[in-house]
Amino acid sequence: MDLLKLFKRFVPPYKGKVALNIFFNLLSTILSLFSFAAIIPVLHILFGIKARVAAYMPFAWTDEVSVIADALKNNLYWWLGEQINVKGAGWVLFVLGLFLVVMTGLKCLCTYMASFFMIPIRTGVLRDLRQQLYDKVVSLPMGYFTEAKKGDVMSRMTSDVTEVEASIMASLDMLFKDPIMIIIYLTVLFVLSWQLTLFVLILLPTAGWLIGRIGRSLKKRSTKGQEQTAELLVQIEETLSGLRVVKAFNAEQKLKNRFSDLNNRTRQTFNRIHRKYMLAHPVSEFLGTALIAILLWYGGGLILSDHATIDAAEFIYYLVIFYSIINPSKDLTKALYSVRKGMASLERIDRILNTESVIKEPDAPRSVIISDGDASSQAFIRYQDVSFHYQAEVPVLQHINLNIRRGQTVAFVGQSGSGKTTLVDLLPRFYDVTGGAITINGTDIRQLRLRDLRGLMGIVNQDAILFNDTIWNNITFGVEHATEEQVREAARIANALDFIMATPDGFDTIVGDRGSRLSGGQRQRISIARAVLKNPEILILDEATSALDTESEQLVQQALERLLKDRTTLVVAHRLSTIRNADMICVLSEGTIVESGTHEELMALGGHYAKLNSMQTTKTS
Repeated sequence: MDLLKLFKRFVPPYKGKVALNIFFNLLSTILSLFSFAAIIPVLHILFGIKARVAAYMPFAWTDEVSVIADALKNNLYWWLGEQINVKGAGWVLFVLGLFLVVMTGLKCLCTYMASFFMIPIRTGVLRDLRQQLYDKVVSLPMGYFTEAKKGDVMSRMTSDVTEVEASIMASLDMLFKDPIMIIIYLTVLFVLSWQLTLFVLILLPTAGWLIGRIGRSLKKRSTKGQEQTAELLVQIEETLSGLRVVKAFNAEQKLKNRFSDLNNRTRQTFNRIHRKYMLAHPVSEFLGTALIAILLWYGGGLILSDHATIDAAEFIYYLVIFYSIINPSKDLTKALYSVRKGMASLERIDRILNTESVIKEPDAPRSVIISDGDASSQAFIRYQDVSFHYQAEVPVLQHINLNIRRGQTVAFVGQSGSGKTTLVDLLPRFYDVTGGAITINGTDIRQLRLRDLRGLMGIVNQDAILFNDTIWNNITFGVEHATEEQVREAARIANALDFIMATPDGFDTIVGDRGSRLSGGQRQRISIARAVLKNPEILILDEATSALDTESEQLVQQALERLLKDRTTLVVAHRLSTIRNADMICVLSEGTIVESGTHEELMALGGHYAKLNSMQTTKTS
């Protein structure tokens, strides 16, 4: 069943190469039978066994298949007898040896061609699987990653995919090749002696039951092993992310002990997995040898009986073919073990691939038309009775009503956990509202294509996210066909041009992992330049200056003021001094807007905002 699922899922795009692989495997097996067949006359000659028929037997192609086969076999013996009489046994042995070499050469060529067409299938299937997984991870909503551990996702994208490659995909050639060989060889064995072959097949179910039992337990342990590997990656990722805290609190030994315990448990699990996996070869070899011994006993009895249906030379040929079945049977057994092992990893991968995104594209998408003539008095962005929760019965936002005019700057302030970032994250649909609606120019954002909606926006976060690439590629990220003049102007507006040109490679400078080669202020100005180049209609600033020192904050604040010009801006602010000039300030507390107005209005009100401002002023002084 696992094999059938595997074929239906991965093989169809490569059915042409699969057909060629099967054809050459079939040809290779048939040629091996012809090469093995040379053993019978060689034995006849070497041991002086007389040909059973000395006269040529005529036949017609219209005769029955069995009659034609008997005639061809008889005439081969007749021809060999004639050649021995005319040219001697040595000459015939030479011809038979040459025949064996030619047939083996052709067989090897066909075997290579079968592998030649299998390689693109194996590499293509793995490429497809990696691409599907990456595409799915990129398309999943932000909400998925608030619950899933990044280390576990990384484990499924790395170690689980590697396990699939090592176990299942490495076995595909065996699964296409070995069944063909086994079926053809068994057919020939039935033709040679159906009694002997039937006797062998009675013994095989016992071996199959033993192998299947080991394989089933292997799949369960493989699942556990991959889960423990994911836990290891989670711990490594958490340790690297929080290394400063670990060292500050002298917690190195605690983490070492925790990692060591999990590492040892993972080792023990994989010890059991690999021990069972390695049973495949010795178990199948032992069973094959046992079957050979039983065959020698039973087949010898058939030869020595008064009514022998097979002679000694044919029995040796039978044993050679039967022994040839053992290797593909062992490979097939090992492949079945591998499939069991790899399916455990594939199931973990499928948990990501089968995850349905809660952020749905609209069936009949609409478009937002924004013109310069839009009245500034009308609501451009409207939150209508918006509520939201990450988990049921745990509200984050409750009954938010807010009208934002085009070109207006609106700031959101409040204590940590009051819902500020969540409020602005709902606008680009990183999450969907659980109650109410958000509209842009009167159109519900759920009726817009995600690409169109997010195309209206530029976002600058507190943690400037840069990629390990050049400054140029980070600024032009998501913007195609940007000119050098446009990029330089964006960098100038973001107060970044001077420090960029001071670097040895200018715009070609690599910023390092997450921008590690730049200072915090430089990273932030690069991210602002990226937003400037996009030239968005709506700008979202999520505490863009809260992590900077005073000098860097001033430079970034200047850049932001240029960026805010003539744009609708939503600002999540930690430092109230940065949003005094906002057109409207909304104060959030426990998921609701408790106050709104300008800085002067809120200070005169003497409520939450005035209290927050007083606290920050006291800290500063």
